[in-house]
Amino acid sequence: MDTVSNGAFDADWVVVGSGFGGSVSALRLAEKGYDVTVLEQGRRIDEADMPRSTWDLRRYFFAPSLGMRGLLRMRFFRDVTVAAGAGVGGGSLGYANTLYVPPARFFEDPQWADLGDWERDLAPHYAEAERMLGVVDYDEDDPADALLQRLGEHLEVSGTWKRARVGVFLGEAGTTVADPYFGGDGPARTGCTRCGRCMVGCPVGAKNTLRKNYLWFAERLGVDVRPDAQVVEVRPLGAADGSDGYAVTYRRPGLLGRRRTTTLHARGVVLAGGALGTNELLQRCRLDGALPRVSPRLGELVRTNSEAILGVTVPEGTLGDLTHRVAITSSIYPDPDTHIETVTYGHAGGAMKALFTVLVGKGTRTTRPLKWLAAMARHPRRTMRFLTMRGWSRNTIIVLVMQTLDNAIALRATRTRFGRLRLQTEQDPERPNPTFIPVANQAAEWMAEQTGGIAQSSIMEAVADIPSTAHILGGAVIARSPQEGVVDRHQRVFGYHDLLVCDGSAVPANPGVNPSLTITALAEHAMSHVPPKGIPASLLDVLGPADVVAAVEPEPEPPLATA
Repeated sequence: MDTVSNGAFDADWVVVGSGFGGSVSALRLAEKGYDVTVLEQGRRIDEADMPRSTWDLRRYFFAPSLGMRGLLRMRFFRDVTVAAGAGVGGGSLGYANTLYVPPARFFEDPQWADLGDWERDLAPHYAEAERMLGVVDYDEDDPADALLQRLGEHLEVSGTWKRARVGVFLGEAGTTVADPYFGGDGPARTGCTRCGRCMVGCPVGAKNTLRKNYLWFAERLGVDVRPDAQVVEVRPLGAADGSDGYAVTYRRPGLLGRRRTTTLHARGVVLAGGALGTNELLQRCRLDGALPRVSPRLGELVRTNSEAILGVTVPEGTLGDLTHRVAITSSIYPDPDTHIETVTYGHAGGAMKALFTVLVGKGTRTTRPLKWLAAMARHPRRTMRFLTMRGWSRNTIIVLVMQTLDNAIALRATRTRFGRLRLQTEQDPERPNPTFIPVANQAAEWMAEQTGGIAQSSIMEAVADIPSTAHILGGAVIARSPQEGVVDRHQRVFGYHDLLVCDGSAVPANPGVNPSLTITALAEHAMSHVPPKGIPASLLDVLGPADVVAAVEPEPEPPLATA
């Protein structure tokens, strides 16, 4: 068994991943006096190095074994297709900058409702997350907004239309100014040019990525952020419960990186590699004996936000400029459980057309591909228009539909014939993840009828009855005990000391809205329960976070006397 002699740790804490949960953890731990190292499997991507478009495959997609080192990773499973972020800053590099507090149903989900008054307990952390991420109401209307408002009227829910809450600097377009958020202590910022390519990567510097806030301040406090570092194992040093620290082993991602590994020793570890990354790492560590105490509930209650992703391509010039906006600008609720947003890739999303096809209705894995073929055969001219159209990106409204319903899948760990671990999905038999949302198709069809456009399903949903999501969650969820989940209410892994999960995998229910703000708020909550360096955790449990901070902070010096 590995041990550390003379307390020679490389860091107090290692944070695995630099997305929303990882960046929050890195900053808050550093503020508490800890020495922190962040390991991120993606590369550091600056504005000047953003992909020119989604056709810039090497710089947009993340598939290091194929030489692609971009910001979007696609994973294809039996029951869901997942889009996830990569790079220093994680999902903030390519997400749609939309930051909502979920509806009450999320906080009242039975999985965690009796562990606290979550709406009340998380309120100050949501507020802090909004402050750090610079959340504001979007300030302009565009043709897609107007169409969504009309859809709301058609569905008799016009009162639910609302402008999006976004993390974007909406200053004078293209003008760079001193930090407008943190009293001049943050980086200079450039006003949004409304180019609509938020999900391709902002080339302007207007997007409030984590490198503009949490990571900016973390690195100024000395946090060591290491890109191109894929963690492959976390193993306790000495005591089996991790109370003597951990060995964290990582390598460069890709085929060549497998030949050489590096190991760091740390007192504690925060797992924040995203829902897929954390589930995969924990499954490997559990099965290989590195972390055998992890709950057998690992991989259960995986959520997809019950999403459907569709598209409507309108004839050139029909509605005007659909790209002069940020990615998401408004939404409606056709019913209390369902949230609809319109989305754009700007002019730069042409390659994403490959993920869409003609609209297909409800079916099974047997009947849906037959319906897809039938739809193309019944409407050959429409099909040819779709296949041969130019300007798909600038003329397409993406329709994103999310629900708060209690649906789930599971992530199962299997071995390939070569012994490598891989994840596969399995539907929850009691509450299966939906493969078809009627109101989603209804919305796309209505928009197409109103504009003379072409309604589209995602390709995997149409040909294989497999939905898509950009918001995979759960698998290492908050719970009362290891018989019900993987982490406690402070996101500490059951059975281990100083091993936390602070990313989407801890989220126990479907938020029904874009989950980035919730992941951030939960990480803020978890970090508030880590004591400052040198203070025992038992004192924090007795006094509470605010009282401990007050006890260890020095008294402010009296103001200087003036003449």
